[in-house]
Amino acid sequence: MGLIRKSPGFPSKTNLITNPMTCANAPELILHVNHWSLLHEADPHAEAGLLKHLRMIREAGFQGYCAPVDLPGLKERLDEFGLRFGGAFDAQSEEQFADRIAACLAIGDGPINCQLANHDTPVERAIELTIALMEESERQGAEVHLEVHRDTCTETPEKTAAIIAGVKAATGKRPRVNFDYSHPAVVKHLNPGTYIERLFEDVETFQQATLWHIRPFNGHHCQIPITDGRGGYSPEYEDCRPFIRQALTHWLKGPRPGNAFWVMPEQGTMGYHLSCHPPVAHDMIAIGKDIQEMWMALQQG
Repeated sequence: MGLIRKSPGFPSKTNLITNPMTCANAPELILHVNHWSLLHEADPHAEAGLLKHLRMIREAGFQGYCAPVDLPGLKERLDEFGLRFGGAFDAQSEEQFADRIAACLAIGDGPINCQLANHDTPVERAIELTIALMEESERQGAEVHLEVHRDTCTETPEKTAAIIAGVKAATGKRPRVNFDYSHPAVVKHLNPGTYIERLFEDVETFQQATLWHIRPFNGHHCQIPITDGRGGYSPEYEDCRPFIRQALTHWLKGPRPGNAFWVMPEQGTMGYHLSCHPPVAHDMIAIGKDIQEMWMALQQG
């Protein structure tokens, strides 16, 4: 099942199978790459490094790139390669939101990811910050998402749920949330058979997002090897694939905001990648290809 070809790539968008949906209402999958998944390949702060990143992304069939807005020549190079941009920033206070959102929009109009505050930020303060973040997002016409992530105000599943509930109680609307489920999976030390039951506690909020970071995980590791070195998937990734398929199913059955879902297959550095794992870029491309095939199969019904 799911063998990886020597040169993984994605089918042309025109070859996607959209039935039973019509072409007019078929949702769009936009696969994009975080620059940190390619740091083992090159430093994007140098022109040659950025060019290598964008060339690899385009050749693999991804449609977008996420990176710091201050990379030299970023907008011009993205335009040159025909790639879209999804922004990201971290913030500690309301005063930082406007400029950081605007800086991302100046590069591209994809959804924006925000890592907000700290692990010890009180829930009441996190709710205030999230409300202000969503209000500024609306003012600028941006799709800013609060990310579920370590060392932020959403570090634990309980705090994340309390923030969502608090924002909804105060505003009548749920905040836009990017669920990186690898973090709560480790906090809960889940077994593979419980990923779907235990992690999808708030399907409605997940369905309202236009952005999803998926770094395959298990209950003890935020990042697992994807390929097995013999042309197939690792057992750990096979355990995670039903969860990924269910996530796509949930989103497709929801309101499908904007009718486009930006999915970021992640493998990364900075402590996540172990020395015994396959190369980061190789595994990231393998995840992307698998997600593309799942998406096509789900649209077939």
